[in-house]
Amino acid sequence: MTKYFLYARKSTEDEERQVMSIEAQLAELNEFAKRENILIAQTYIESKSAKKPGREVFNEMMKEVQQSTEPVGLLAWHPDRLARNSIDGGQIIYSIDIEKIVSLRFPTFWFEPTPQGLFMLQVAFGQSKYYSDNLSENVKRGVRQKLRRGEWPTKAPFGYINNPKTRNIEPDPLKARAVKKVFAEFATGNYTLASMSQRLSFWGVVNGSGKPFGKAQMHRILTNKAYLGMINHSGESYEGKFSALIDMATFEAVQKILKSRARPRKKKESHNFPFTGLFTCQECSAAITAQFAHGHGGTYRYYRCTKRLGPCSQKYVQEHELVEQIKTQLQTISISDDWYAKGLAQIEQWEKESKNNNVSFAQNLETKTQETDKKLNILVDSYLDGTIEKEIYLIKKEELIKQKTDLNQKKSDFGRKGVSWIEPMRTFWKAAHQAKKLAASNDFGEIKSFVAEHGTNRRLGGRKVCLLWGNSWPILAEKNPCTELSG
Repeated sequence: MTKYFLYARKSTEDEERQVMSIEAQLAELNEFAKRENILIAQTYIESKSAKKPGREVFNEMMKEVQQSTEPVGLLAWHPDRLARNSIDGGQIIYSIDIEKIVSLRFPTFWFEPTPQGLFMLQVAFGQSKYYSDNLSENVKRGVRQKLRRGEWPTKAPFGYINNPKTRNIEPDPLKARAVKKVFAEFATGNYTLASMSQRLSFWGVVNGSGKPFGKAQMHRILTNKAYLGMINHSGESYEGKFSALIDMATFEAVQKILKSRARPRKKKESHNFPFTGLFTCQECSAAITAQFAHGHGGTYRYYRCTKRLGPCSQKYVQEHELVEQIKTQLQTISISDDWYAKGLAQIEQWEKESKNNNVSFAQNLETKTQETDKKLNILVDSYLDGTIEKEIYLIKKEELIKQKTDLNQKKSDFGRKGVSWIEPMRTFWKAAHQAKKLAASNDFGEIKSFVAEHGTNRRLGGRKVCLLWGNSWPILAEKNPCTELSG
């Protein structure tokens, strides 16, 4: 009596969702074997696609077939359970030719080891392969159509959610805000991938396992062009018809930081000296360093010249003296709460007036957008006609997509930002008001950041702080006692 190997398989792929479960196949096959008086010597169960060769359980079964001293039969629900590719199908047919397999039994398919039976089996294997290939092509065609419509073709990236009604993606209310903050804060250069991940975790945003994002995950988020409203698929860029989360300037600033940190240098842990790196020596132009000193009443922090550029006669200055002088300098450029409120109101009035004069700017943006569309159409036609190489086509297409995305971003911001000088003026006015607050504050980190951003020619000489303020500040600054020294 011929012994049979029972083989049951089901993959988790889309085209096999309607195929009977393995449990159902086993039940049907065992009932069929009992009804047909078939002896099942061994059962093989596998959960893997048969599109490509390399199934471990199937290969183990075929190895047993080749090593068997007597011919065997195979029992399966349908020929497509055994093979969906030409190599595995050919292996079964060849085993029948050399009489290693003498019988194939299927509840849903007839087979006999005759020329007619082999022909029908080849047709069944061919149909299975054709079904897989055709389904794959249909999926690819559907993806291409989604890309042409600007729809996201796969699972939504972090910060977005899939909308089954529109068949596109849209910003996730919580995670989209997190993405915007991540880009904005990382662009300042004050965070690493690890610290940015901890920042996200602090906001309650973690990965699927409930842990903070890894460095690789953070890097993928910070380099994902989807946040610009672009789709990158198979190395080619497409214009997305969904909301962008990040503007081009912020995205490029983040890429620049990531590139500069590709091979970060190891840094030693430094002591908490908040004003190091802010001043240079007035006498010799060397850097100003800091150290602890022990005296009556405790430990103090002093700042002094490093004297690395040669002999220098400058003396130490205590940190509290340095802070008081910096605060005095801040008071010279500060404005009161009343002036701040009046100035802010005037800036808002100017902003409203400027919005009425932007019609020509909007028309110019629209013209440039249409020109970019025209260039894209010409580029695609040239590629389809074979007049340009694919590599050049892909590079030029990405450039034009970036231009169009940037133009679309400018159009979306149009009317909100106003003319170019409005926002710098508002920023300047807020900084002047911040100077008033910092003059009464002990947040040394914020004080240093402000002076580093707005102060120039920062010197320390004769135990005196000497600095100049930027181009916008002379309208507010009082007479600076260090102007002659700083000049």
